[in-house]
Amino acid sequence: MTNTKTVRVPHLGGIDAAYQMPREYDPSKPTVVLINAFTTSSELYRDQFDDEELAGAVNLIAIELLGHGQTRTERQHWTYWDTAEMNLQVLDALNVDRAFILGTSQGGWVTVQMALLRPEKIQGIIPMGTSMDSESERSRKLNCWDGPSIVASFVKQWANSEPTSNFEPDDAYCNATIGIGLNEVSPEVQEFWTKTIKANYQGEAGRQRIRMAAINLAERGGLHLRLPDVRCPVLWLHGTRDAVYSLANAEEEIQLFTSSPSADLVPIEGGAHFLSASRPREVNAALLQFVKTHQ
Repeated sequence: MTNTKTVRVPHLGGIDAAYQMPREYDPSKPTVVLINAFTTSSELYRDQFDDEELAGAVNLIAIELLGHGQTRTERQHWTYWDTAEMNLQVLDALNVDRAFILGTSQGGWVTVQMALLRPEKIQGIIPMGTSMDSESERSRKLNCWDGPSIVASFVKQWANSEPTSNFEPDDAYCNATIGIGLNEVSPEVQEFWTKTIKANYQGEAGRQRIRMAAINLAERGGLHLRLPDVRCPVLWLHGTRDAVYSLANAEEEIQLFTSSPSADLVPIEGGAHFLSASRPREVNAALLQFVKTHQ
């Protein structure tokens, strides 16, 4: 289904980190790291891999987060900060000295965490369809989703004191995830993502991974007080039809990057939460211009 490879990194006692890099790495080109949304995989960025202009101009590396895709660790408990550290170690292992980081939803705040942990390695960040707050009352007043209550229901559903060798996410979960991410989808796209999500979370190990991924989302901390420490350029792309995080929230939060040499919010008309898949042409053009400006 995918062309994922894995590289062993030392964080958390050892992680087999999965990634896609469809073309041979060219050190003369800038590199863009792509970080996927909740319970999706590196396949979220198929439209970026298939764009000849973009893929010809930059190295594209899509890294699958802890609890996602084919990434595996023996540790059951981990946080988004662990994923950020893992991503940085993947870049070290691949001999990538500097990179731009693009992330969707949960990937958006991981871009910030990477910029905070290793600022010398990050040339710029492109958060998309995301929020820098915790899943807070403040954000809900700005018409963002009620993340804690929605995700907590799945955490309870996936809790089990006995091994569940036949586990896989049900159709209702898959339909809800793709529906909230893309708004309207074709039957072919729905079928693709249903198969992908179910394949990535099989059996007892799959149940534990998806449950911990959900716990991370429900209980994540905010980043507001850390944003002034981000010192690289920021390009925030946000769909006007994002069903999870509102444009109004993004308009407030982009102003918190007070130390960045540039911090711009670009609304994408009609774009859904999974912006790179719903509006790939606009995203790819904006990404390429950002990289050319700041490489």
